[in-house]
Amino acid sequence: MQGRPGGRTVVGGVLALALALAAGAPAVGDEPSPAGTPERADPLTLVTLQGPGTSAGTRTTDELLARQDRVLAAVGVGEPVYRWTTALNGFAAHLDDDQLAALEQQPGIAVIETDEVRPLAARTGLPAVRAAATSPRLRGGAGVVIGVVDSGIAPDSPALADVPGLGATPDRFAGDCVEGEDWGADACTRKVVGARWFVDGFGADRIRSSETLSALDDLGHGTQVASVAAGNAGVSVRVDRRDAGRFGGVAPQARLAAYKACWGAPDPADDGCSTTDVVFAVDAAVSDGVDVLNLAVAGGEGVDTLQRALLGAAEAVVVVVGAAGASSRSAFASHAAPWVTTVGTTVGRTARGRVTVVGGPSFTGGGRPDAARGRAVLARDAAGDAASVRAAAQCRPGALDPRRVADRVVVCVRGGVGRIDKSETVARAGGRAMVLVNRHPGSVTADLHSVPTVHLTVADGRRLTRWVARHPDARVRLGRVAAGPGARRTAPWSASGDPRGPVLKPDAVADGDAVLGALPASTGRSWGVFSGSSAATARTSGLAALVLGERDLPAAVVRSLLTTSAVPVRASSALARGAGALTGRPPTAHLGFDVPVAAWRRALRQHDLASLNIPSLLLTSRQTTAVRTVTNVSDRAEYFSVTARGFASHRVTVQPLAVRLAPGQSADFTVTVTGPRSPGRLDDGELVWLGARGGVTRVPVALVR
Repeated sequence: MQGRPGGRTVVGGVLALALALAAGAPAVGDEPSPAGTPERADPLTLVTLQGPGTSAGTRTTDELLARQDRVLAAVGVGEPVYRWTTALNGFAAHLDDDQLAALEQQPGIAVIETDEVRPLAARTGLPAVRAAATSPRLRGGAGVVIGVVDSGIAPDSPALADVPGLGATPDRFAGDCVEGEDWGADACTRKVVGARWFVDGFGADRIRSSETLSALDDLGHGTQVASVAAGNAGVSVRVDRRDAGRFGGVAPQARLAAYKACWGAPDPADDGCSTTDVVFAVDAAVSDGVDVLNLAVAGGEGVDTLQRALLGAAEAVVVVVGAAGASSRSAFASHAAPWVTTVGTTVGRTARGRVTVVGGPSFTGGGRPDAARGRAVLARDAAGDAASVRAAAQCRPGALDPRRVADRVVVCVRGGVGRIDKSETVARAGGRAMVLVNRHPGSVTADLHSVPTVHLTVADGRRLTRWVARHPDARVRLGRVAAGPGARRTAPWSASGDPRGPVLKPDAVADGDAVLGALPASTGRSWGVFSGSSAATARTSGLAALVLGERDLPAAVVRSLLTTSAVPVRASSALARGAGALTGRPPTAHLGFDVPVAAWRRALRQHDLASLNIPSLLLTSRQTTAVRTVTNVSDRAEYFSVTARGFASHRVTVQPLAVRLAPGQSADFTVTVTGPRSPGRLDDGELVWLGARGGVTRVPVALVR
């Protein structure tokens, strides 16, 4: 199903089947019998024709459709499953081998790609809530529309409700509110201004029975992303009848448009987003006129079909934000194209708690525990009469013996059930506090628990478990620990950029560590935390909306202001951190890097992406100089000076070292590199521009010699 006039809709039989499945939907997390899962049909083929879509302003829709018709007729294909004409010119269709062979002989074909399901970029599923507000900002982003290509949206969440004080009405957005299951044409509001859904690529017969064939979010991911980017300010958070502070998105006055292209499957391991659906969602978002486009979808290599669709978004002057992904061990950062602001993840801001054994060791982990103390007991040693040792160790509901747990600090093992389900089990059994320990490598979190809780890593959890096992009368204390100012670092699993790529990625990193966001009612909770570059992209999209809400700037300049305002962060290299960590505040620097809209496609056609005027440099041994252009985007003349910092084995010089620019005036600067050329060696640093009025502009440089 899709929401563009004149486009293809799901045929009646498939829709009826999907609605019938939904009528008997089990609760989220129930898994239908594998016997009920239909076999996957041959995947779709995505075909992109050379040249831009209508977003570049050079061609009409009729011209593009006529060209598509000629190609389809030449290879013997009727009406395709999808057509796209705005962000790019192409279609998706089922093609047999003969048709594919004929297609490859056709002139003017840019990309032929087999459809695949890409994972969402969140590192966690739907964990519980930590007791912390996300943003104290009450205003920002008025008149701006953030398009979120994700798993849908839950407009009934207080974070996404139609509230007074949203400010200016968006003047260029023209999207629709497409009806569907449990979603009427009036479901959109002044806050959620548009909603569409796309399932033909994933397959309506392949979705989980609890999924909804509409823009309504069932997985929760899309609602979390949307709320972090633009959730209403000052929303009270209550979890399990407890107050948990107040919530606010990064740009609380921004509007939201949801493009549901990500779906839940019977096996959660198969959840994800068909590339075909995502590309059509991008095409629709660009056609609707969004100002910022958030894409927390991982996967893809090089300038594929999706990246070409995002190029069309950039040509429509949309600020495009994409998730780098969490595949540092297996793949480079997603969204390697220079017209996408690719965002990696930082961790270390999670609230911390400490467990101290009286007369023994102390351990620090995730948590915001109220002060608590008592005798410790291993949950595995407190199994109820009808419970297995494993169930007790994991603190599953009903598995603990209250006689052994009452007034104790219970040590529970992660796994089996949700983290906060464990603390609720401890509370019901009369436990005073909980220590949650990882059994496998993974993050520690600061959830809002039913009893004071500290979450420990594998190593610390093993040490504590051994101590308690050897000292049955051990007493422990729990308390909070303030995180140090230097705690933030690039997450070890945040995907790094390809040193052989044309441009430096990621562009920057942002907080993605246990971020609070709203959840749809279908998940059974109103709030949850999630981690990964999904959360980081949401924050970045909100920052882009803040800038656009205040100033009418080109999308490329907005992107550069965001990334060059980043601050240093601990990371292995510029290929892991980009320009650094985004601060969560609107940028204050006055130097921007503009890219003419036509330059993106010209550079792609000429295979010269590295020469684009983007605020980063990735130079190989064959490149000893590079030129960039800076523009004073403020309303006053200003003096700017530059220094090169951080390079270990190369000399990097910049000419000129200083410029004075009037408002709107630009100046070129040349970067020259001298030093050893050692194959495979990486040296990196940054160019730091200082403005006389206090702004700092950081340009990351990676030297692959």
